[in-house]
Amino acid sequence: MKNLIINVHSIIPYTQANGPGMRTAIWFQGCVLNCPGCYNPQTRSTEPNRLFSVDAVYERIDFAVRKCLPDDLVQGITISGGEPFRQPAGLLGLLQRIRGESDLSILVFSGFTLSEIAQQPHGDDILRHIDTLIAGRYQSGLGRGMGLIGSTNQRIHLLTDRYRLSDIIKTPASEVIIDRNGHVTFTGIFQWASRKEHAD
Repeated sequence: MKNLIINVHSIIPYTQANGPGMRTAIWFQGCVLNCPGCYNPQTRSTEPNRLFSVDAVYERIDFAVRKCLPDDLVQGITISGGEPFRQPAGLLGLLQRIRGESDLSILVFSGFTLSEIAQQPHGDDILRHIDTLIAGRYQSGLGRGMGLIGSTNQRIHLLTDRYRLSDIIKTPASEVIIDRNGHVTFTGIFQWASRKEHAD
């Protein structure tokens, strides 16, 4: 599985609204589920956006971890999209690298259900590397669920004992990040009424 390429939409090195604690978040590019009211319609296109090797993505994660402030240590990685399971080989390669070279936790969002993921290429292997999976298609008419749940039909699967349900539920619903260049990013599950850019 060498030289794997991931089509990436965006990477945020430090976020607290995409899982427990301080995390690095990665949004994969490309999704064909077309959920009405999708939070990230800009990630749907399957055309190449930002193409990174697995090694290059991991290097960005490693850099964020090494450069974080002592009081805000990065404890995990969150992967969203788009649909990460549309790029199963790249997803698996990245998770293997994270598991093999760090103690970071792994949280993954998917529009597929757990049973659908298990039937996909590399599905079971990928699931073995994930601590927490948030699964199911977003359905805007059902209303927002608790914590990181975008709509009440989605399910939180604690695949290891790294986190408890309460850890996922108490994740902030939204976050505003202003980088050193003044670029503003809104992220989290909460739908901002007016926003310049939204991720996750």
